[in-house]
Amino acid sequence: MQLGYTEPLYILAFDHRGSFQKKFFGIAGDPTPEQTATIANAKHLIFEGMLHAVAQGADTGSCGVLIDEQFGSTVPDEAHKHSLKLAMPAERSGQDLFDFQYGDDFPAHIERFAPDFTKVLVRYNPDSDAQANREQRHKLKRLSDWLHTHPDATGAPRKFLFELLVPAEDRQLQSVGGDLERFEVELRPELMRRTIAEIQDAGIEVDIWKIEGVEARSDCEMLASQARTGGRDGVVCVVLGRGADDDKVDHWLRQAAPVAGFVGFAIGRSIWWNPLRAHLDGDLDRTSAAQQIGENYMRFRAVYEEAQRGASTA
Repeated sequence: MQLGYTEPLYILAFDHRGSFQKKFFGIAGDPTPEQTATIANAKHLIFEGMLHAVAQGADTGSCGVLIDEQFGSTVPDEAHKHSLKLAMPAERSGQDLFDFQYGDDFPAHIERFAPDFTKVLVRYNPDSDAQANREQRHKLKRLSDWLHTHPDATGAPRKFLFELLVPAEDRQLQSVGGDLERFEVELRPELMRRTIAEIQDAGIEVDIWKIEGVEARSDCEMLASQARTGGRDGVVCVVLGRGADDDKVDHWLRQAAPVAGFVGFAIGRSIWWNPLRAHLDGDLDRTSAAQQIGENYMRFRAVYEEAQRGASTA
């Protein structure tokens, strides 16, 4: 089994579901078909932003979209049509513990859409409840095993994209005086490394780790090294945005870009939140909103690639 990924990868992420429908449309619970169509239309606008980036010269081979089945509408098919990389989630939205969105039927959904990457979002702290962590690992191994033993229709291997979030335990926060920023800087990088190690030790094989940005390049190096331990030389990492402001995301990208084992990013709200909000509020027409989304995406790409080039010529 050949793990990993070999190309640059810049993903526009908009697979948000429960939070998206609540924060943008005030819809709680299961949306009606009409509400689903409205939400899907808003998500298609984000996709139009990616198409704008492609029209401005973004290389389709390194462009990716992360979109969900529930509100994705035609986006998965259009992504294939435009030769964009497609990632789709397997997790149920809004859960503290990982579970499958479609239960035992998850293989059929993966086979139907044939994404380049099957993604999971997992909240996991190695110092959290041991039984809950074991249950998560059990389900994740089931998915990992299926992905790596069921190539797609062309015979190509299916890739596993793992979004790791490490929420703070109360006692961990207490150890840094209740300061979340201190937790993120002083404690979380090592907790992330330990989590990756536990996932690996459980036989869960990841191709791409989608991880929270860290403040120091040395932490990026530590995480990339752990991701590639034990002969996993092709495994790579991408940086997620967490909805942070441009300055913060830029810093994270500049720390990661020069590090061997990092190949790009998977950023969502930091790219599309403000233009989409302005459009839905009537302050920005659809074309202008899509253009702003595409320009935001291209700006983050430029930040990453400039940091990468600077390191290679230093």
